[in-house]
Amino acid sequence: MDDARARPRVWSIAAHRGFADALVAGLVPRYREDRFGLARLTLLLPSQRAVRTVTEAFVRASGAGLLLPRMTVVGDLDLDETLGPLLDPIGAGVDMPEAVDPVWRLLRIAGILRDELGEDAPGEAALLRQARGIAQGIDRLLVEGVQPERMLDEAVIGIAAELSEHWQESTRLFARVFFRWRAELEAIGKVDAPERRNRLLDHAARSWRERPPAHPVIAAGVTSASPVVARLLRTVADMPEGGVVLPDLDLALDPEVWDALGSAGGPDGGLFERGDVVTHPQYHLKLLLNRMGIARDEVQPWHRAGLAAAPPERSRAISNLFLPPEASAAWVSLEARERRLAGVRVMETAHPEEEAQAIAVLVREALKEPERRVAVITPDRSLAARIVAHLGRWNIGADDTAGRPLPQTAAGRLLLQLAEVVAERAAPVPLLALLGHPLVQGGEGRPVWLERVRQLDLVLRGPRPGPGLPAIRQAVDKTAKRFPALPDWWSGVEDLLFPLVPLEGAVPLDMALVALVEAGEALCGTALWAQADGRSLAAFVERWRDAAGDAPAMVDVAELPSLLRDAMEEISVRPPWGGHPRLAIYGLLEARMSRADLVICGGLTEGTWPGSPAPDPLLAPAILRALGIPGAEFRIGLSAHDLAAALGAPEVVLSHARRDASGPVIPSRFLLRIHAMLGDQLRIEERAVELARALADADRIAPHPQPRPMPSAEQRRVPIAVTALDRLRGDPYQFYASAILGLRSLDPIDADPTPAWKGTAVHDVLKAWHESGGVPGQLVPLAERMFDEMSAHPFMRTMWKPRLVDALHWIEEETDRLAGEGREVLAVERKGEIVVDGIRIHGRADRIDRLPDGTLAVVDYKTGKPPSGKMVAEGFALQLGLIGLIARGGGMDGVAGEPTAFEYWSLGRNKERGFGYMKSPVKETARQTGIPREEFLDRTEDYLHEAIARWLLGSEPFTARLNPDLPGYSDYDQLMRLDEWQGRERKGGGGEP
Repeated sequence: MDDARARPRVWSIAAHRGFADALVAGLVPRYREDRFGLARLTLLLPSQRAVRTVTEAFVRASGAGLLLPRMTVVGDLDLDETLGPLLDPIGAGVDMPEAVDPVWRLLRIAGILRDELGEDAPGEAALLRQARGIAQGIDRLLVEGVQPERMLDEAVIGIAAELSEHWQESTRLFARVFFRWRAELEAIGKVDAPERRNRLLDHAARSWRERPPAHPVIAAGVTSASPVVARLLRTVADMPEGGVVLPDLDLALDPEVWDALGSAGGPDGGLFERGDVVTHPQYHLKLLLNRMGIARDEVQPWHRAGLAAAPPERSRAISNLFLPPEASAAWVSLEARERRLAGVRVMETAHPEEEAQAIAVLVREALKEPERRVAVITPDRSLAARIVAHLGRWNIGADDTAGRPLPQTAAGRLLLQLAEVVAERAAPVPLLALLGHPLVQGGEGRPVWLERVRQLDLVLRGPRPGPGLPAIRQAVDKTAKRFPALPDWWSGVEDLLFPLVPLEGAVPLDMALVALVEAGEALCGTALWAQADGRSLAAFVERWRDAAGDAPAMVDVAELPSLLRDAMEEISVRPPWGGHPRLAIYGLLEARMSRADLVICGGLTEGTWPGSPAPDPLLAPAILRALGIPGAEFRIGLSAHDLAAALGAPEVVLSHARRDASGPVIPSRFLLRIHAMLGDQLRIEERAVELARALADADRIAPHPQPRPMPSAEQRRVPIAVTALDRLRGDPYQFYASAILGLRSLDPIDADPTPAWKGTAVHDVLKAWHESGGVPGQLVPLAERMFDEMSAHPFMRTMWKPRLVDALHWIEEETDRLAGEGREVLAVERKGEIVVDGIRIHGRADRIDRLPDGTLAVVDYKTGKPPSGKMVAEGFALQLGLIGLIARGGGMDGVAGEPTAFEYWSLGRNKERGFGYMKSPVKETARQTGIPREEFLDRTEDYLHEAIARWLLGSEPFTARLNPDLPGYSDYDQLMRLDEWQGRERKGGGGEP
């Protein structure tokens, strides 16, 4: 009897049983003495999520009311959880040093790293990224109980000497930073959080060994294999009223396979070896048992069955499924019952959207059954978000308990948008995104606010204006006639954004955070902090502002968005309660110990589940093994264990898509094992996929015919611009959309300067020059000044501006040369109009000169290649002719005479490899194509009469792309649905008006 009591008490709950329900089913009869037995029990659980899961299991098992045991958490480092109050009581151990603030720690390690790198140190954002990697490496060492002195061991130094120069330098850098950081901690009397955790757990283990608690203590579901946790669990297992319950330990695994997993942590091998099967789901449990000093034979099964248990043979099949590569050769001889995974189905979809829809279908069908619980487990948060959205169409509320990264929430995104406005000096895209953010100016006045934002959007279309808020003010003031209320509104916006004005160049990080928060509160008020994401953001800002004040850091404002984004990515905002009570969506960490009647495992592809191993950036794998640290592939084994636990549910669906957003993907190695082991016995889930495709499969619509609009006679009588006659004859639909429907294409925001914008800019410069007297030598300085004011776009500054300035030199010289020959500039940018057949013809002449003989020369500036003589002769480039008709008909103030010269002045490249040349569309010699000079205006007038008669006064349809081979604009291609009918109209595929 004494020998039995002296043996450590360790149990295991098999994978085919629900851990929490099976645990509670065994605890209640063991410790329920009268009404207070369970209340005397203490449960050590791995995480707060496990506390909730076990509490729910007690509620299901109680029937009547009962007092729950005391539950405290060991603290999951992956979930950033601290120890429960039992293990970290207030005032426990007055000599226990305080843990250093993690943000201050990161900033100080970055400072140490900057000193070590010297001139090679990157910017602050990249430096913090490197410091974060070093901090994570330090934590890995501390969790395993490795102190910096271990890096000076001869074995470690010898291994490092055999590595490449890169790894040697990285190891030296890590060691120098580690030693300097440890010295700094000693100077301030604090320790790292993992180190304090180790000391607290050792303190608890030591206290319990010396003075065992008077009441029972059970550690359940704790699988962390760190040495300090192993020592605590061994202490609990040795206590007279203690015990340890492990999840999913495979007690039936063949001893040969168990031994082949590795011997790390045991008496015969303390370090990790190359031959260790660290990817096996049982490896971390064996490591834990080795470090506890307990053989697998000493572990007993937890006999009490739980609710919603899968068939018992499921555990044997799961064990066979994850056999190491050599042992998996036994699959060929396995009996059917040893490979049977009844209740497990595999679902394959085409892409993540279809996968999310199919999973939502499965969830909806399962929830129709009363009391049936459903859990969706996936490490892919984007897939989880898709599932939540699809369930919303059926009013099924779902909470992703893994949460969303803070930058993806409304409050977090607002802070980043403020930083982007500062970093890009109020560029249009981040500015408009900020002003249109859903938290900005909420309440009754928001519709008016959004209307002003839309007006500002129209103002800022096209190339980027100059940097800063003053450039936006100039753009707003220029459009005051179009949007009268916009200037006053913008003045208010400038007041709201005033805290951001001092942020230029390198600024203290705490000052930048204060300015961003002040601007955010000015824009949003208390709504910024009202929800869960706002509270997380407030905590984030407070921690970083305080830490940056104690550990000053200068950051260039251009790096501010990336720095904040990296820091905020580590914070998950978990939703408040309120989702469906029988549905949960978990990440892998949150899913541990949970159980449901239907478990759907989504995202089972390589790189997602399991995730791609991320090697330590500074410590080589050989160094880690020498220090006793598990390698990067250790987490694959944890992922395998998570899947093995999920496979124990009564009904399981394993889902994956054949491709993701970037291309085809490889199914998870775990799925490939299932396919290989089960073969023809594998059950495929097809019905949910078919329903998902049916939901997304809309009725096919016949291809759209070639548009041939037929407006009424009244609608047709519209004026013709001198630039629109070409469109009317070449592509009547574009004329219809522009002149009759009044539609205009919008330039993109912050767009590359287009040829049309470039032409407008050049016309403005030339107009200003001519109006100032056209003095030679003043055009280029004026142009450079105006170009700088018009656009700060780098494409404009580096490519177009030098070419335009070179071409303007030519225009200046050519104008001066012609003036010496007696040619006079008569009008610049002059408007005019005439009436032909009752239709107003209007336009603007770029320039009209009076020749020495008294006749007129019509000049059109082109930034590109002018139209060919053939296009003019066919009536598809008639702008010069129409301007000439208006001038001849007296339709321009101050202009009278007969036009005899028609010239294109192009700013394009000339034959001498410079820029700027002159070309006339009229035919001067027999070898040229085009219209003879004396016939030019008459032929233009004929084309005009014909067009008016056919389309404006007649009944001709405005056919899209009437001349498909004619080059033209593409502003209305989407409106005419060109891709749907082009190429089919000649095969009888369309043509109805």
